[in-house]
Amino acid sequence: MGKYSIKFVFEDGSPEKVVETSTGYTVLEVALLNDVEINHNCGGVCACSTCHVYIEKGMEQLEEITDKEEDFIDRARDPRLNSRLSCQCDLLEGEGEIEVIVPDQSTIIAS
Repeated sequence: MGKYSIKFVFEDGSPEKVVETSTGYTVLEVALLNDVEINHNCGGVCACSTCHVYIEKGMEQLEEITDKEEDFIDRARDPRLNSRLSCQCDLLEGEGEIEVIVPDQSTIIAS
């Protein structure tokens, strides 16, 4: 199994958090298992855009984006080229470092 170091950086100014993990998880699952708050109104099944993040480093370590995920990212606040839904970012076999920027979630309204 691969080993990964994931750095979570928060746009709202919260302290960065670095966690070690292995393949078999999504970025959202890694976050939740390590007390990193990322909204996920649909429960992580790619049915909303509340778990939207930016992958600053390590995109090649993640499962490719699907058309369905792209459709939901288009609805997210401030989508960018490196936007992903954290519930869809499966860690591939391998190892490395991934840097995730968590947008300010204070304006997201639970639906």
